[in-house]
Amino acid sequence: MSKQKLVVLSGAGISAESGLKTFRDSDGLWEGYDISEVATPTAWKRNPALVLQFYNERRRNVAEARPNTAHYGLAELEQYFDVTIITQNIDDLHERAGSSNVLHLHGEIFKMRSEKNEHLIKEIRGDIHLGDLAEDGHQYRPHVVWFEEPVPMMEKAIPIVKQADIFVVIGTSLVVYPAAGLIYYVRPGVPVFVIDKKIPYVSLPDPITPIEKSATEGVAELKKILMEKYLSL
Repeated sequence: MSKQKLVVLSGAGISAESGLKTFRDSDGLWEGYDISEVATPTAWKRNPALVLQFYNERRRNVAEARPNTAHYGLAELEQYFDVTIITQNIDDLHERAGSSNVLHLHGEIFKMRSEKNEHLIKEIRGDIHLGDLAEDGHQYRPHVVWFEEPVPMMEKAIPIVKQADIFVVIGTSLVVYPAAGLIYYVRPGVPVFVIDKKIPYVSLPDPITPIEKSATEGVAELKKILMEKYLSL
């Protein structure tokens, strides 16, 4: 018998418990930086050195972080379900915890790309410096989606959501579009679980099971529910 398709949309809340901060924690500041100064195309044109500094710091933070029990719990569900994780996070904590099918909507901190050609991508573990050029002769920039930029991976994410037998939202406010709109592609009648310390006050599809807990506590509860309800374990 084929496994049911479990699709997870994860956001900053799951990485926060691994010590990775987000701009939403600090009134529009991300680790002390104004988002408009470090995470927009305009910021890149105005001060690329500052932008590179910011993301070099984030890369070091991610390298030092460790997956938490929520990441590991989702990875363990692959034993019982066909799991796809669609994450808004640019870290690699899902992968390091063992999840084998992860789609990054907003890019990946351990990759860089040409500022002129989004398809010229290369892995990067250290820092990106001004003067580091891609094969096309243009400056490398972080392989992340900045505010005001399109989200090309949405084209891959939407069909995945439409195929879900179970849909889970973890640690996201559901206010950052277009990612937040993915929940509305869930087929009618498909069970939706929303895990967050504060369930987002947005229009959510039925049937929904709210789990108003942190990501680590919520994933533990989710696993218990799924085992009892869908696997008779």
